[in-house]
Amino acid sequence: MQSVGIYEAKSRFSALIELVEQGEEVRITRHGKEVVRMLPVRRRPVISDEQIARELGQIDALHASIRPAAEAGALDALRRKGRAAA
Repeated sequence: MQSVGIYEAKSRFSALIELVEQGEEVRITRHGKEVVRMLPVRRRPVISDEQIARELGQIDALHASIRPAAEAGALDALRRKGRAAA
């Protein structure tokens, strides 16, 4: 990633575009604050297949750790209790 001020970006615009075409991210700042972020149109995926598989595994583990829902009769009792309190 490269960060440049507006004045420098104006004078080096073609070179910055070439960097972006090569996959580089360019940020343009004004008074030290980012105002523009130039990204290549086609980027590499942000998350890899391995990360996706790991996240799905963690979701499956979470689902397995969640207690099953209470029996229907218990749910009805909770509903009646809640309605009576209101």
